[in-house]
Amino acid sequence: MKRFLGFVKKEFLHIFRDFRTLIIIFLIPAAEILLFGFIVTTDLRNANIGILDLSHDEITRQLSDKICSSGFFIKSEDLLNYSEIDRELRKNKIKAVVIFENGFGRKLISEGKAVMNIIADGSEPNMASLVTNYITAITADFNSGLIQKPGSGNILVRSEVRMFYNPSLKGHFMFVPGVITIIMTLVCALMTSITITREKEYGTMEVLLVSPLKPVQIIVGKVIPYFILSIADAILILILSWFVFGLPVKGSIILLLAELMLYILMSLSVGIMISTVSKTMQQAIFITLVGLLLPTILLSGFIFPLENMPLGYEWFSMLFPPRYFITVIKNIMIKGTGLLYVWKETLILIFFTAVSIWFSIRNFRIRLN
Repeated sequence: MKRFLGFVKKEFLHIFRDFRTLIIIFLIPAAEILLFGFIVTTDLRNANIGILDLSHDEITRQLSDKICSSGFFIKSEDLLNYSEIDRELRKNKIKAVVIFENGFGRKLISEGKAVMNIIADGSEPNMASLVTNYITAITADFNSGLIQKPGSGNILVRSEVRMFYNPSLKGHFMFVPGVITIIMTLVCALMTSITITREKEYGTMEVLLVSPLKPVQIIVGKVIPYFILSIADAILILILSWFVFGLPVKGSIILLLAELMLYILMSLSVGIMISTVSKTMQQAIFITLVGLLLPTILLSGFIFPLENMPLGYEWFSMLFPPRYFITVIKNIMIKGTGLLYVWKETLILIFFTAVSIWFSIRNFRIRLN
């Protein structure tokens, strides 16, 4: 028994001396519970909306204030006319627009009812449903307050909802861009993350070391096959999305393919960067799956709206390129926008790509340690 207890003690010591094992046992579970606890939520908070008030009367001001002071919405824009609605929604500045028709208050008092229109961004079906449901609920509460006022009679503010870009709120419009991002991350980053570590493990690194190739040439040579195959994979996904799910490309196909190539190159460079710092294939796979795949699903806005996250998580999500690529691909495929609306995200992806390539070349070891 004493011998067995000594063996158990030795195993404990081995575990506590291995920093990587401690990370797997303690840090990752703690990080996951914090991520899932704060991000996986159906609550709505701080959603940006626009107000188009063509009436400018006391009732529209009261209802606008009630919506914006509820804690669920932030009034981002005061629109002046209908032509600004599509432009602001395409810029992703707002999630919905509340429209009060001309003579809203007068019609409510004289006719007993008035129509408040809600136009939401249907390219994000879950978010659009949340926004419209919350605004409708706030309007119903406002109606209850009006009815309770003496001499008000039966007056009613009726809300009519319209969805831009995805009128029927099909789920394909949400998950196809996200799935494209996840697949590109898996195929590109995961496959390339093991390419150099495989050379180390299989003992074929010596062949590369004695070759006249420079580090840059070795890295580019390993990236090119995956780059070509990933482009073919992306085109296949787009074709299947079109014919199977009925999701056409409303914007420029050339621009979409260019953005896909940029993201593929960025993912490949991240994979190479991971492979240069990993000693084994298992380590490279672990870093890729935990460091890239999990944030892609949780922090990119693919499933859970970024606006619903606590402020710290929203800032943290800015460190992950999938957040920007999903915005780009939704704008081009679903909203039909051009480079004018996605140039910021494109520049950020170019920056991530340049940094990853520089770091990969810098960390590539031309001789075995």
